[in-house]
Amino acid sequence: MTDVHAALRNQGLVRPRQDRVLGGVCAGLGRRFGIAPWPARLLFLVVTIVVPGSPVVIYPVLWLLMPSE
Repeated sequence: MTDVHAALRNQGLVRPRQDRVLGGVCAGLGRRFGIAPWPARLLFLVVTIVVPGSPVVIYPVLWLLMPSE
């Protein structure tokens, strides 16, 4: 698990301590790709509507895999 955390940390995928709403996954993804937290959350919501089910499964997995800041 630490190898996954290290790899994600090296790529800039971390859950920030601030701007978290639930687990910080959307805020971390937004930060990594240069998007503010709220637009990243809205994009996640749109993806959830367009592709039902898959983001609901992906979010908890990313929550476990993405290291906290």
